[in-house]
Amino acid sequence: MKYARPYADPAKAARRILEIANAVEPVQGRIHVEKINEPFLFRDGGSPAEYGAGLKLAIERGWLTLHESGTFVTFTPAGAELFA
Repeated sequence: MKYARPYADPAKAARRILEIANAVEPVQGRIHVEKINEPFLFRDGGSPAEYGAGLKLAIERGWLTLHESGTFVTFTPAGAELFA
């Protein structure tokens, strides 16, 4: 299947979100979502829907956990292994 936008495929969006999160310096083990969504939305040109779908997929696959407040994410051991 061919997609018109680079992050229309949620798997590609999730992978890019993980790459951005990996490049961010965590604060007390937490990565604030604004440190991820700003580069994804404004530098990479992703849409809010693509960001949401990618983040949801990363959480469903067990790579990231989203705090109940929605303000930060943390890598799970499985997510951290992707960059080991």
